[in-house]
Amino acid sequence: MTSYEAAGVDIAAGERAVELMKSRVARSRRPEVVDDASGFAGLFDASAFQRYKRPLLATSTDGVGTKVDLARRLGVYDTVGHDLVGMVIDDLAVCGAEPLFMTDYIACGKVVPERIADIVGGIADACALAGCALVGGETAEHPGLLGPDEFDIAGAGTGVVEADDILGPERVRAGDAVIAMASSGVHANGYSLVRHILATTDLALDSRPGDLDRTLGEELLTPTRIYAKDCLALTAAGGVHAFAHITGGGLAANLARSLPANVDAVLDRGSWEVPPLFRVLQSHGDVPQAEMDKTFNLGVGMAAIVAPDRADAALRLLAERGVPSWILGETTEGTGQATLT
Repeated sequence: MTSYEAAGVDIAAGERAVELMKSRVARSRRPEVVDDASGFAGLFDASAFQRYKRPLLATSTDGVGTKVDLARRLGVYDTVGHDLVGMVIDDLAVCGAEPLFMTDYIACGKVVPERIADIVGGIADACALAGCALVGGETAEHPGLLGPDEFDIAGAGTGVVEADDILGPERVRAGDAVIAMASSGVHANGYSLVRHILATTDLALDSRPGDLDRTLGEELLTPTRIYAKDCLALTAAGGVHAFAHITGGGLAANLARSLPANVDAVLDRGSWEVPPLFRVLQSHGDVPQAEMDKTFNLGVGMAAIVAPDRADAALRLLAERGVPSWILGETTEGTGQATLT
């Protein structure tokens, strides 16, 4: 007899996964969330926007890329959700938007309820850290297309910002200070290169090469630092002109996106020490510095461009919030380029 289950889709397992994740998802709830009894949609009370003169909605979508393969290989599923939220929600923070809610999508070869619950639970925990609600999602079982242990995740987020308060290149001036906020590791970019290095060298995920305090696998699965609330706090304190989320493309390329056409950013390599994990990947993989620069964050996960007279206050505020930060460089008259010197 032919059935959906015989085709590889286990509806009961999906329902079990939903039950397991409910309590953790509830922890991300905001007061504006409205229950939809059917469960087909997530509802958010937009009357909260009445306090804005001209509220603009900001939206972003992203995934975690091939970092999910390392999570699969190591059997650790509760951290990649943090990566997803960091990739999506911190993009919203760049324009000064407050994150409101997020939805997720998981595709897998076979629904293992505990595994799905760990993934979604990590997303929900990170949403709570970012101050946004996880209002819905979808888990799709794709037998035959994905292996039983394979999966991929993606998400979309929505935020709101007052039109007059949008941050970006038009606010940046020559003479501004560029502040770096430390990353927690590789975050969720460059893992195709990481996996290539692992496949072509003697590096093992259970080894501790170089000066690493933990195994290489543990270092590589360190979840992405989430900066949304820190960025909002800096913005509220005043003096912030722009942010740059350091993701795919590296530090200089992402920072250049936040510069106007007549301003450059000059960044000092000597202002920070590149974390040991990046040095291990570079040395074992024989990766040229230029390739490292355009692939990895090298220890800087977010950058803020601030008025020079507010730089010290910004550093103090970040220190109070437990975010390591430093003066990375400054802006000068130029042509919209960012360079590492």
